[in-house]
Amino acid sequence: MEYLDFAKEVLAEDLGRGDLFERVAEPRKAAGKIVAKSQGILAGVPYADAIAQILGIELVWQMSDGEYFEPGRTIARVYGDSISLLKAERSLLNTILHASSIATKARAFVEAAGGEIKILDTRKTRPRLRIFEKYAARVGGVVNHRMGLDDCLMLKDTHLNVLDLNDLKGFIQEARKKIPFTAKIEIECESLEMARSAMEAGADIIMCDNMEIEEIKKVVEYRNQHYPHILLEASGNITLQSIQAYIDTGIDAISSGSIVHQATWPDISMKIDA
Repeated sequence: MEYLDFAKEVLAEDLGRGDLFERVAEPRKAAGKIVAKSQGILAGVPYADAIAQILGIELVWQMSDGEYFEPGRTIARVYGDSISLLKAERSLLNTILHASSIATKARAFVEAAGGEIKILDTRKTRPRLRIFEKYAARVGGVVNHRMGLDDCLMLKDTHLNVLDLNDLKGFIQEARKKIPFTAKIEIECESLEMARSAMEAGADIIMCDNMEIEEIKKVVEYRNQHYPHILLEASGNITLQSIQAYIDTGIDAISSGSIVHQATWPDISMKIDA
């Protein structure tokens, strides 16, 4: 249902009160293809299929979600009446382009990590597109961080500023009584001292936020010695160039919002056969 709901909104946005071309042209049988003009990782197949379903056109994919494409590669063939194909063009392309850009960026992070660590996305997603964008990140090989505020209790610096940090342990004990049994508690920390306090208070996950590499190493060492069950995540301006230094600290995961908000669209177009 998610795919169809998405497709309906996308088409409603583009078609408005109706395609004006439909008023002045007669439909005829037509075919075309979606072609890559740059390289990347394909994503968006089930969403594009939903758009095609609503408009009554046929998409015949030449490749699958998660596969690499290069310039000149035919991604899909499209069949239907000419009016419907033209109606679908921009909605299909925008969907594939946006999803593929995220999948491509995600794959770059995953490959840079070399299987040594989990790469996570974040909640820095465009309004109303979180499920779509996190799907695209998964296609690229990334592990989703929490989907929303309802599946993990995460205490960021803004939360901590309104809590009594002298009784963080008491707060966590009380929270355990009220949140779902399976929900974890993650605490954002900016120093070794704060990370120690959070571990002692009973956190399940510690986020090392914008910490220097040497500070993270100290957090890892302390965790390994005293709380080996606690997971450690690093976040904050981690790039493809700096990722190995973070991996070498011994943390369990790296999260990056850039997987979504810095993803660059590839070049993909649709051609209608003459």
